[in-house]
Amino acid sequence: MARTTDTLVSMLQAQPVVPVIVVDDAGSAVPLARALVAGGLKAIEITLRTPPALDAIRAIAAEVPEAIVGAGTILNARQYREAEAAGSKFIVSPGMTQELLDASSKSDVPLLPGAATASEVMALVEEGYTMLKFFPAEQAGGAGYLKALSSPLAGVRFCPTGGVSAANAPDYLALPNVVCVGGSWVAPKNLVASGDWDAITGLSSEAATLGTGTISV
Repeated sequence: MARTTDTLVSMLQAQPVVPVIVVDDAGSAVPLARALVAGGLKAIEITLRTPPALDAIRAIAAEVPEAIVGAGTILNARQYREAEAAGSKFIVSPGMTQELLDASSKSDVPLLPGAATASEVMALVEEGYTMLKFFPAEQAGGAGYLKALSSPLAGVRFCPTGGVSAANAPDYLALPNVVCVGGSWVAPKNLVASGDWDAITGLSSEAATLGTGTISV
């Protein structure tokens, strides 16, 4: 587990913001990924909330080699296997189940499991996970809650996602237990729909300059 955790952290710590993308049209996936990478955001999470998501992951993995494409909203072992087969380099779940734990143990693709409470964090630490998704971040207590966890759970690092924006991202990134944040603001649906890739590159460039907290693995 330490090996896959190290791999995951090395992917995510290189940028302060991981774009969380809902793909409505697989045809937009490649130019969108290129726009994000051009702005400095190479690790990209494609959520499995829409039918084209797996096709989008396949296309990005095949045509944008400089991108590190991951799959989000993974809820079961079948989705884990499908995302891995499509070319995902990391897997993200909003929570954790025994089925996902088992799927992760059989895969070389690292898992970023979700947790929203201290008890959930402790349960995942017992399973060997020390890099977690804090979700839904704002609704679960925000930066203040994560700050409160930083002392009693000092060995755990987080990627807060859910309600994170350009306005509040710096509050999270200033925390010593935050590696990066996940957010959708770098690729608004209206810009994706209109194909304004230059604007998305601009938003990505701005996000890539946001400061990070202290990272210790």
